[in-house]
Amino acid sequence: MFAVPFYAVACVAFGSIDPVFRDAVPQWNPLAWDFTQAQQIAISLAAGPLQGVALRTIFYVACAMVLCFAVGFPVAYYLARHAGKRKLMLLVLIIVPFWVNYLMRMLAWVNLLSTDGLFTRFMRVFGVNYNWLDGSPVTVILGLVYGYIPFLILPLYATLERLDWRLVEAARDLGANSWQAFRLVTMPMSKAGLVAAGILIALPMFGDYYTNDLLSRSPSTEMIGNQIDFFLNSSSQPQNGALLVLALSMFLLLFMSFYLRSTRQEARQHTG
Repeated sequence: MFAVPFYAVACVAFGSIDPVFRDAVPQWNPLAWDFTQAQQIAISLAAGPLQGVALRTIFYVACAMVLCFAVGFPVAYYLARHAGKRKLMLLVLIIVPFWVNYLMRMLAWVNLLSTDGLFTRFMRVFGVNYNWLDGSPVTVILGLVYGYIPFLILPLYATLERLDWRLVEAARDLGANSWQAFRLVTMPMSKAGLVAAGILIALPMFGDYYTNDLLSRSPSTEMIGNQIDFFLNSSSQPQNGALLVLALSMFLLLFMSFYLRSTRQEARQHTG
């Protein structure tokens, strides 16, 4: 389910282009792969037109992840520690957005953020007159946060729910205040869950293009996903799209290797 589609993408990336119809002609024999176009894409990502898109994508995802953790961790912590009888109801409220198609949720934001939208009119009461849908990076980042934050809250909650809270109570009994107990006990114990939740939202964010298309549609906010979509569906250069898919996959392997290393160290600590 992974190797065969990935190999097919590689065959398109290192294949050729039909001179008449400008369609991709996959090269199924790895010994005959042509890496000329791959070198050009690598140069473009490193110091060419695609460099700005790549850096912008990293910046948008980094900002969205920071906001997701800032909002999601307190919510997950509250659910695990203080929700009590309201826990089930709150979990259902977090899961409810999954019942609605992602595109429909983004279209709802388009209506809210339009010039006559409810949120825009509400902000005007406080003197804020801002065109949210006019190629705004803030809108794209907030759209990513809204779209993916449930994927962060649920695994964080599952991790915090399994923690041995007696260790926190022991730290308080030994003289630690609330912040010290949180920093020295709760955070280290939830490290694996934090990393897993971060990976879970970072991977789809890097390839996201629907959010940008619906909330911005501006070249100034394009991400790597938008470039991949353009090359594969709207241009005569499908090779470039496939090569960007491979480049993005190689970059995301860094996140996966960090996650695997963290979980391996966590397992060694428990077994040791």
